[in-house]
Amino acid sequence: MKFINLPVVLGASMFLMLATVLTACEVSGQKEDRGTNSGKAAESVQIRVYAVERGGYYMTAKVLKSEEEWRRQLTAEQFYVTRKKGTEKPFANAWWNNHEKGIYRCVCCDLDLFSSDTKYESGTGWPSFWQPVAPENIATKPDNSLFVKRTEILCSRCDAHLGHVFDDGPKPTGLRYCMNSAALKFEKTR
Repeated sequence: MKFINLPVVLGASMFLMLATVLTACEVSGQKEDRGTNSGKAAESVQIRVYAVERGGYYMTAKVLKSEEEWRRQLTAEQFYVTRKKGTEKPFANAWWNNHEKGIYRCVCCDLDLFSSDTKYESGTGWPSFWQPVAPENIATKPDNSLFVKRTEILCSRCDAHLGHVFDDGPKPTGLRYCMNSAALKFEKTR
């Protein structure tokens, strides 16, 4: 299968409309359950992550919840984005234009993900960062949906879908972590 750059061929608005339709079709056919153990086996799966407030690494348990537990915890939009790999609208979300100093955390499990120090204006309408607070706090996964090769970004503690990473970002990394605001919560720092 040959991959093409659909945003260039279709234009941004047509690409977003196509992405929304295809994601909705993809989600309706899924019967995915991200952790039916309801936390029972979470104690046995430990991961190493970084906490900004602590200024260092620590070990923590993976967060495993049933789909119903996630539905009860999250808003409808947060559930759609984080658990069903959805995408929110650009320029109409909470954090794309936030310029305050602070930490962006996973809306599902509160893990530190990004710092305002690495946030920049990408012009895409989604909050964009050039690096996470630590590589251990995120996971990557190939995403070949929508006939485009992309790299999905997930929270390493709870597997929440956060967005995608692209290689068109600023120095020093050259990366653009294009995140969904619905997957993030923001805490101001002093």
